[in-house]
Amino acid sequence: MKNNKTAQSIVEATYRLFAEHGIEKTSLSMIAKEVGISKPAIYYHFPSKEALIDFLFEEIFADYYFSNYFSLSEYTKQNFAEKLIMDGLSLLPDCDEDPFILRVLNEFILTVGRNEKYQQRLLDMQTDFLNGFTALLKKGVELGVVSQEKTETKAHMLVMVNDNISNFMLMGFKLNYKDIWMEAVKSVITINHN
Repeated sequence: MKNNKTAQSIVEATYRLFAEHGIEKTSLSMIAKEVGISKPAIYYHFPSKEALIDFLFEEIFADYYFSNYFSLSEYTKQNFAEKLIMDGLSLLPDCDEDPFILRVLNEFILTVGRNEKYQQRLLDMQTDFLNGFTALLKKGVELGVVSQEKTETKAHMLVMVNDNISNFMLMGFKLNYKDIWMEAVKSVITINHN
């Protein structure tokens, strides 16, 4: 992407329109109209709608790696449960900061089923979190705060709970997600250090 205000305006307008109309129903003409430029002007910055979708997908998921949310070296016997709760909550979408985030994430998840390129990237991200949570709980075993029994199963359960919290948020359910996550974490902790 050429680095300038017009390109940034195109990206912001695309994001809003994807949230409002969906990826498939949003046309380059709609984006151009929203930005106040001609449709051919978009091609100067993005050669196709697919290139624009790719750019936005990468923008949204660029930092979505386990290590960006959980730093294993910072976990201690004393802070393990509290840190796992806080780090897990930081994974959830912040609807107050970005009101469109849930709708755009939902659009990409719907698109995933039809596009192998995005599907593979999301599978790789999920695998990274499965492996990351497993490594984290193994550290918890070493620290004596997580039982050695079914460590990998517990790690996968935490990934699934956190991911499903996001799914329920996408569907608009108003639940106490913080308490749900806290209970999931407490279920894998054997010693309470407060």
